[in-house]
Amino acid sequence: MHALRPLLRKSLFNLFAAALASAVLLAPRTASAEALLLIEADSGKVLQAENATIPWYPASVTKIMTAYVTLKAVKDGRLTLDTLITVSPTAASQSPSKMGFRPGTQLTVDNALKMMLVRSANDMAVVLAEGVGGSIDGFLSMMNQSAQRLGMTQTNYVNPNGLPADGQITSARDLAILARAIIRDLPEYEYFVHIPAIRYGRRVTQNFNKLIGRYPGADGFKTGFICASGYNLVASATRDGKRLIAVVLGASSGKARAVKAAQLLERGFANNSLSWLRPSLGTVENLTPVDASPPNLRDEMCGGKRHKPASDEDEDTIAGATPGNSEPALAFFTAPQLTPTLKPSEMLAAAPAPSEPVPVYTGPTRTGAALIAAVAADAEEQTRHRDKKSKVTLKKPDASAEAKGDVKSESKEAKEAKPGPNKPAKHAAAKPDAAAKGSEKASQKGAGKGSDNADAKPARPKPVAKPAAKPAPKSTTGGAGASD
Repeated sequence: MHALRPLLRKSLFNLFAAALASAVLLAPRTASAEALLLIEADSGKVLQAENATIPWYPASVTKIMTAYVTLKAVKDGRLTLDTLITVSPTAASQSPSKMGFRPGTQLTVDNALKMMLVRSANDMAVVLAEGVGGSIDGFLSMMNQSAQRLGMTQTNYVNPNGLPADGQITSARDLAILARAIIRDLPEYEYFVHIPAIRYGRRVTQNFNKLIGRYPGADGFKTGFICASGYNLVASATRDGKRLIAVVLGASSGKARAVKAAQLLERGFANNSLSWLRPSLGTVENLTPVDASPPNLRDEMCGGKRHKPASDEDEDTIAGATPGNSEPALAFFTAPQLTPTLKPSEMLAAAPAPSEPVPVYTGPTRTGAALIAAVAADAEEQTRHRDKKSKVTLKKPDASAEAKGDVKSESKEAKEAKPGPNKPAKHAAAKPDAAAKGSEKASQKGAGKGSDNADAKPARPKPVAKPAAKPAPKSTTGGAGASD
């Protein structure tokens, strides 16, 4: 009897530990909680799952499927990466993030994919959809057919970029299945999902996936955000030949989704001696879908203290190194074979590992000197466009004023009436529309005196400069509107 007691205690302990592990892994959470999933890329084995089969709004992780359908078409020979596609008015009208090209601009499939996956450019997703599917509707049919073929039974697409739409639905389970499909079906094109940064003209854009270049072994995939979904991330990493896929949906910020994904990956790579106590969760395909409506996190993400809707370019994401922890983090990346000694939050607090941004450009495929010339031409066009916008902004008040009265004439009259520097003209050009309108009212009542008052009031100069022939009360009324 005494000899059986240790065995009995061990059996009871094992049963208790298994029950506890099961309760932790499978306990239901509130509808607004995050969805988390960690799987092995090769086998599809589920290592951790929380709310993994609750429907969710995908946001820009939709672009993983847009890339999958496009690259499958390339692999099947229906087009090439060098195929030129054109920016349509529909593509140009998409909400940010976007590249902002004018309708009629042409670029290659290759460059459009890089811009879409790194910049998360919504206009490039539509350009690819129209170029590959002939129309957005045609491409959506391809996206949904691919989802069904892959077993993504909880997914439906109504646009190719993930902008807000009630019918745009997926789940952590389905996104993990899609990530596996990219790895399995398109290994020769997989580099598209882990480009650290792109350079368009003079503008460099870092990948919104903060694990790239910061978390050792990180090699994909894509981020996403809309108010209703929260911050989403599909991420993969490889160590010692073992590749894992982590999915985080509904995180509170860009930083939070990156840290949570890194924590999931760390647990998966760790050699946990108690892993045998955990009940098997099977493979990702065998996870049972939940029949429910996706949680809407709009109030939580974009209401209250968040006066403006956040974006996938969240300021809360870690954009650079912080004093005190950047050097050890960078040293860690130079020796990836070592066992990690930093916490995920510390790893992600570093600047990304140095890398040369991949150049992207408009027009046909270029190499060598032609590529350098194309990049320079895009940079020049960028500068010209920016200068043009600046000039329009500066001229806007004058244009508004001229619609109601000739402010330039008023400035000339003021210059003649008041010797010295021509302050009125400069001041009128820099004033906002409301101020210009006030000056115009003054000009209608005071015949040029409003422009003088707009210049004089803030500095309170002596009234010597005011023309004595003009009635002061009317001028003061108009001037007050311009200067207050």
